[in-house]
Amino acid sequence: MPDTPDVPETFPTPDDESLPRRIADAYVDALADLDPITGTYLGLSPGDDRLPDYSPAGQERLAELSRHTLALLDAAEAAGPDSPAVRDDAERRCARLLRERLTAELAVHEAGEGLRRMSNLFSPVHKVRDVFNLMPTGTDADWKAIAGRLCNVPEALAGYRASLAAGLERGLPAGPRQVSTVIGQLDAWVGGERSWFAGFVSAGPEARREELTDAAARATGAVAELRDWLRDHYAPAVEGAPDAVGRERYARWARQWNGTDLDLDEAYAWGWQEFLRIDAEMRAEAEKVLPGSTPQQALAHLNKAGEAIEGVDAVREWLQALMDEAIDALDGIHFDLAEPIRRVEAMIAPTGSAAAPYYTAPSLDFSRPGRTWLPTLGRDRFPVYDLVSIWYHEGVPGHHLQLAQWVYVSGELSRYQATVGSVSANLEGWALYAERLMDELGFLTDPAQRLGYLDFQMMRAIRVIIDIGMHLQLPIPQDSVEKIGWGQPGERWTPELAREFFGRYSGRSADFLDSELVRYLGMPGQAIGYKLGERAWLTGREAARRAHGDAFDLKAWHMAALSQGSLGLDDLVDELSRL
Repeated sequence: MPDTPDVPETFPTPDDESLPRRIADAYVDALADLDPITGTYLGLSPGDDRLPDYSPAGQERLAELSRHTLALLDAAEAAGPDSPAVRDDAERRCARLLRERLTAELAVHEAGEGLRRMSNLFSPVHKVRDVFNLMPTGTDADWKAIAGRLCNVPEALAGYRASLAAGLERGLPAGPRQVSTVIGQLDAWVGGERSWFAGFVSAGPEARREELTDAAARATGAVAELRDWLRDHYAPAVEGAPDAVGRERYARWARQWNGTDLDLDEAYAWGWQEFLRIDAEMRAEAEKVLPGSTPQQALAHLNKAGEAIEGVDAVREWLQALMDEAIDALDGIHFDLAEPIRRVEAMIAPTGSAAAPYYTAPSLDFSRPGRTWLPTLGRDRFPVYDLVSIWYHEGVPGHHLQLAQWVYVSGELSRYQATVGSVSANLEGWALYAERLMDELGFLTDPAQRLGYLDFQMMRAIRVIIDIGMHLQLPIPQDSVEKIGWGQPGERWTPELAREFFGRYSGRSADFLDSELVRYLGMPGQAIGYKLGERAWLTGREAARRAHGDAFDLKAWHMAALSQGSLGLDDLVDELSRL
């Protein structure tokens, strides 16, 4: 058993006041020390050139920190009904979140999931590469830290490889689709004439050219070595392993991503109901875009002949303007935005990223702003119809407004509630709610853009169906042919069947759909949180509206809701209903 990690001297003891929030924030400090990428993400460790220990021993150190934190929380809550941990609402909410999150994470760890963690989006190897996009580059000292961190890439990837090897020894393989996809991504990072790392350091100061070039070569060599090991050793060892995880593993991961123990069969049935509702709306909107067409025909028409932005630089500028315009239109009317929150940057995602756009939150001091990222997938032409609503989702009023507001009020909550304690379904549910809100407010009256919005809604409903269906191998409903003219009733979901269904009812490109399918198989339970989270946000809003009647103030509700910090779906509806 590895040694228990050293705990910082600032870590609270059971005699401290305001225990849950202090315990939670001390956990953030200790986590940032053990996981320097988290420290960089939060802006807590400028100049730190370390990378996490992804070996089995490193994973166990993180688990020991969680156990230690839970023990302190136990002591705080055992102090009696008059203790701050029980009496104060802010402390109570923080304590409940901290306990739920750490317990869910420990369940995943103790099941050995960290020994086969591989996906096309959020695996350790992606974190190692992506952290460089978060590091400051304005000074010579910044580039010195970058060079040092590049030199530490080989050790970090060796630890990751050790965990994967330990997983094989324990009979815990990653899914073959994840492995082949990651190998392809690493190929893209290594590149031909110039690797991703070499391209990144090319912007560095001339005085450090030799140092940066050598460091980038070392990082590139480590990536190539991991790719070769995955291709030549790991991939053959996992050949024939299932890509789906089964009900037990899925339930464990669903708790981790959603902050609740879901009734998976109810969620699957509800996903079908949403599919049918959205399909009817799409058919009506498609008629406006291209009379006589199906939704897929109308979307194909928009891809070829609809309004589009030409050029990567031009689309980045267009997305920036879209977010700036949304901020100006919403601030003071539907939200009250502090000045630091009004700054958000549109960025182009690095080569070899997954197909889906994404967002990175600001540092705790806002020195690094929130950023949206568009993967171009080699394209130079970007249809507008499917960019508008997704940038409302990623930027404003979606992820950026929620996560930046959390950072802004983190002093009133805890840094834990505003950052690393986030629950995926809360975040993605708000972002999907934000898309719907913009539709409700009249920002999506253009038929093409509204069809694009509905197409993304359809994709999220399909996610609920196929993510649960594939992993649990559930049957297709008996009335599927009658209602949608597709499927063999009673046939059980497979990845191949899911891809066929996805392609038939989504306007996304083939490359995007393939990337998405791999994502769902590699991150079981994450993709369902969009629609289930949106359902929770809408349910909470309607409960608050009923409670207040004519006095209900949507702007006040939005700001109160966005200032609560993270909540799992177990708590979200209840807390939103009280606002």
